[in-house]
Amino acid sequence: MSATIHPETILRELSDLWVSLGKEADPGQPTGVLRACTMTLMAVADEAEDPSDVWSVMAALMPEHPSRAIVIRFRQSAARELSARVFSQCWMPFGHRRQICCEQIEISASDASLPDLPAVIVPLAVSDLPVILWCRGARLFELPDFALLANIAHKLVLDSAACPNSAGILKHLAEHSRTDQVLGDLAWTRLTRWRELVSQIFENRSYCTRLPGVAQVRVGFGGERPPTIAYYMAAWLVDCLERAGAKPEVSWQPAPDASTGLTRVELTAANGDGLRVSIAMTADHERQTAQVQVDSLSSLAVFPLDNDYLLLREELSIPGRDPVYDRSLGRAALLASGKKP
Repeated sequence: MSATIHPETILRELSDLWVSLGKEADPGQPTGVLRACTMTLMAVADEAEDPSDVWSVMAALMPEHPSRAIVIRFRQSAARELSARVFSQCWMPFGHRRQICCEQIEISASDASLPDLPAVIVPLAVSDLPVILWCRGARLFELPDFALLANIAHKLVLDSAACPNSAGILKHLAEHSRTDQVLGDLAWTRLTRWRELVSQIFENRSYCTRLPGVAQVRVGFGGERPPTIAYYMAAWLVDCLERAGAKPEVSWQPAPDASTGLTRVELTAANGDGLRVSIAMTADHERQTAQVQVDSLSSLAVFPLDNDYLLLREELSIPGRDPVYDRSLGRAALLASGKKP
């Protein structure tokens, strides 16, 4: 690996790549190859990760979110080392005869070379289009110079579930949310199904009118301490209930022997004759199953398992700030710190 790379060299290689793709096109098809790009999508990952895991997600996103994809793979080294290669991702939509192609750049870097990367990335970002940065690991997010790279992006997406200190990461994100940069957290995105289930329950007017009587929110989770998704869930529920006129208290239901994550949510009224709602989620290797109980009525809902592709696809569909997330993040940070939200 060399100590530095030159963005103009990478751009020239990209130009040569398009010329090569054009020459490889079927001469019988005058439409040739279509270049598509709606953003610059960057991913940072540890070099120890299987690169095919990252690139498979990026490739799956391309048909809906075509982009110039940049993957930066970091190694723990004190030497300043950088190298890069370019290639393309192409697909042919069903019923069409023209390939659609997107540019892909893979950069190998040492931790010590992180301060050198902004000067490389800025010229590579497509002009006048948003830059999205997806950080795949807690170690990278906590590097002292990570902010230098993150500041390039219009939106920063991470997964706080990977951070062992829930209170610390939520406090950091809450402080960061006051900047101009848009934040996305895949731990919050995993709540979409839970939030949809709760919202569907209270589309029933008879249940909705009983919301002010809810006095207790109980959140169950795997492990001994609440993960960030549990704090997010409690914060969102408290916000919704307070808007409906309730004044709920939050309690926690740990399950030390269960897998880490959100397992159960319960809403109960102050008296035994009031509203009682519970949602319990279980998962196997193929699907998630939610058991929903409202008073004496119960139902089941089945969902596909979450994965990085589905979660990131949802985040990319939200180009601007999400006010619901911003409010929930602030409350979640207060809950994690032990303060009343």
